Amino acid sequence: MIDRILIRPDAELDIEEAYVWYEKQREGLGVNFLLCVEEGLSKIEHNTEMYPVMHKNVRRLLIRRFPYGIFYFTESNKIVVLAVFHAHRDPKQWKRRR
Repeated sequence: MIDRILIRPDAELDIEEAYVWYEKQREGLGVNFLLCVEEGLSKIEHNTEMYPVMHKNVRRLLIRRFPYGIFYFTESNKIVVLAVFHAHRDPKQWKRRR
């Protein structure tokens, strides 16, 4: 059973940067992005093994409505979020965060 979700600082920065960018595009769109991220985290928490393994033990959930993925792994009883990356970003960047 999962006790908690740990979002690493780099992943928090990813989320913040995306929020700011979407909010500049249209007021309220950044908030919608955050809600979709929260929904994705809830899905991961309830069904951790459902999402595909992308590299070693790192899995990815694609965020609904936005071209972003949440990259995470499980460690004992917690979920560790490494990155929240745009689908067109270089995947080598999140691999370095491991």
